[in-house]
Amino acid sequence: MAELKNPGVMSKLIAFLSSLLERVAESNDLTRRVATQSQSVSVFHGLSRPPITIQCYLERIFKYANCSPSCFVVAYVYLDRFTHRQPSLPIDSFNVHRLLITSVMVSAKFLDDRYHNNAYYAKVGGISRKEMNLLELDFLFGLGFDLNVTPNTFNAYFSYLQKEMTLLQPLSVPPRSVITFTDDEASHQQQQQQQQQQQQLAV
Repeated sequence: MAELKNPGVMSKLIAFLSSLLERVAESNDLTRRVATQSQSVSVFHGLSRPPITIQCYLERIFKYANCSPSCFVVAYVYLDRFTHRQPSLPIDSFNVHRLLITSVMVSAKFLDDRYHNNAYYAKVGGISRKEMNLLELDFLFGLGFDLNVTPNTFNAYFSYLQKEMTLLQPLSVPPRSVITFTDDEASHQQQQQQQQQQQQLAV
C-alpha cells in the first residue's frame, strides 16, 4: 500500500502497535500473577523480561530488517492468529519480543521476493541462530501453517490500524487478542464502506 511507504505513517504504525502490545502484555502479566492455573511456557518465553522496551525493539526491527512495510501489518495478522490458535500462550512481557521478531521474519519470507536469512534476523533480535530457527518452527506450527493473508483481510486489518492511529491511543481490547477479521467479515466491511460512499455521492 502506498500509505505504508510514507515514513510518517510507519512511525505512527510502529508506535501504535508497540503501545497496543504493551497493554496486552501488561494485562496478561497481571492475569498470570493472579491465575490459579499455571499457564503454558513455550520456547518464546524468556527467563526474565528483556531490558529493551517493545517500541525500541520494534523500531530496531524496522530499521535493520529491511523488509517491506506491509510485513508489519501481516506480522500483526499472524500474531492475532497465533493468540487465537494458542489461547494457553497469551502475549506477555516474557514472550512478546520473541514473538515480534519471529512474526516479522515469517511475514517477510512470505511476502518479499528478497529477505534476510535466519542468522541475520537472529542478530537483529538479539538471539542465537539456533533459537531463531526453533522459534520459526514453533511459530509456524502454532499458526497451523496458515500464512495466507487475502487482500480483503489485509485491508481490513490495515483500515483498523489507520482508524486507531488517528486517535493516537489504542482501543480498549480484550487482553488475549487484538482484533480478528475473517475474509467474509472483511468483504462485508468493504461493501458497507462502498455503500456509504455511494450514499454520500447521491446526496
